[in-house]
Amino acid sequence: MGKALNEIALIELSGIFKTYREGEARRTIFDGLDARFEKGEFVCITGRSGSGKSTLLNLISGIDLPDKGEVHVDGDDITRLSDRERTLVRRRRIGFVFQFFNLIPTLNVEENLRLPLELNAKKGSTWDQRVAELLHKVGLSDRASSAPENLSGGEQQRVAIARALVHRPDLLLADEPTGNLDQQTGRVVLELLSSMTRETGATLLMVTHSSEATAHADRVMRIRDGCLEAVPKGA
Repeated sequence: MGKALNEIALIELSGIFKTYREGEARRTIFDGLDARFEKGEFVCITGRSGSGKSTLLNLISGIDLPDKGEVHVDGDDITRLSDRERTLVRRRRIGFVFQFFNLIPTLNVEENLRLPLELNAKKGSTWDQRVAELLHKVGLSDRASSAPENLSGGEQQRVAIARALVHRPDLLLADEPTGNLDQQTGRVVLELLSSMTRETGATLLMVTHSSEATAHADRVMRIRDGCLEAVPKGA
């Protein structure tokens, strides 16, 4: 993306060690992981099942903590923050898109979009307009009052994308966002996610097995043997 190397990265992980207990043994997920993700870039994270892809997103968002090492978000080490402070970082600076949409079933489409704004005390005509604009961009202006259960899978994921971006986060974390969709619907959702994230200038980190997703990315990284390695585009 042409960023200067001495510029503060949006996300920087240093010396990350992470293990989990499995029965009487401990399984190593990351063994001294270092990684850097620049502001405004789109990076796909690949790797075999169980390699640690979702764990990586959880560490970056502060949902989980490493056994050792530092996770810097725009220069601040979130491993030193309290649970409450990490929650506020997620709420204010990060958007999430999941494989199974995770919309609130008791809220309609518009209310789902408004939820991140309410949690961040963002009110007024500017944010009302933001909700309306995003519903228009994802092609669901006419479904604002619909319940999630009345939408198709692709429509639900488009709502999830709009919800993830509505509060203008610096970082978007997407965990297999097309994994529960058919190929054509997945292609539409992927293109929408990529284009809308680039419009906002947010950093997008996407865990995926989709070759189409990696074609959209600036970089592709693969988790193998507890480390992140670069993957040539098209490989």
